[in-house]
Amino acid sequence: MSPEELWDAVESGRDLVTSVDDDRWGVDRSDVMCDATGDSRDRTWSDRGGYVRDFDDVFDPDGFAVPASEIAGLDPVVTWTMHTARAALRDAGRADDDPTRFGAVFGNLSFPSAGMAAFAQSVWLRDVAGRDVDDVTATSARNRFNSGLPALMLERALGLGSGAMALDAACASSLYAIELACARLHDGTSDLMLAGAVNCADDLFIHQGFTALQALSKTGRSRPFHPDADGLVPAEGCGFVALRRLDDAVRDGDVIHGIIRGVGLSNDGRGR
Repeated sequence: MSPEELWDAVESGRDLVTSVDDDRWGVDRSDVMCDATGDSRDRTWSDRGGYVRDFDDVFDPDGFAVPASEIAGLDPVVTWTMHTARAALRDAGRADDDPTRFGAVFGNLSFPSAGMAAFAQSVWLRDVAGRDVDDVTATSARNRFNSGLPALMLERALGLGSGAMALDAACASSLYAIELACARLHDGTSDLMLAGAVNCADDLFIHQGFTALQALSKTGRSRPFHPDADGLVPAEGCGFVALRRLDDAVRDGDVIHGIIRGVGLSNDGRGR
């Protein structure tokens, strides 16, 4: 979904949360679903979430500083990051600039990703008699590095001379990324920073995990700050913005979507 399509959905009030696709979890849904009032061990009481679909129809692996053959088979957490970061540079009109003084910092929830889970399953099942399991390839093995690999590949793919890093501060990850990116601009060590976040965690792991924590919405509805809110609804996706110092953007005639005047950070803690 492009930024324009997302804005259209928000403006029109469309609910993009759906039930998970039938083949997504790799098990029969009835084996892991349960009633919200019953035994929820190793189960989930909801299959609702926000899902990325048909990404391969829009992703172009060509044009990066790494060959398309090296990108093939990588975890979506990597390819989503590469795709949206490049889109942010294009939106900023900086895709053809020298990226020597460009950098990136983004949130990446370090739960087992979809690619990491698939790799782990292929390893576990190799010695199970009677199972036809594909050989573990070098590409699929790289997907076990789901926390740091997206940053490494993004740095290489876009030639970011100021480097790239991923962080996990749970629900505050994208805000931390923006604050850290702004700090890099303020201290003059970078002239453009890509800031954002990505989440492509294994969906069944997320649903079962947050059910175990009693944090998953039993109604399957996301209602932050609503008096009837009953928990979170997982969603996947990736987004980036390109940040520059205001004086530089004005000087170069950039399209300026907004100005950051301050950042407040919070990540749980003892108080409310």
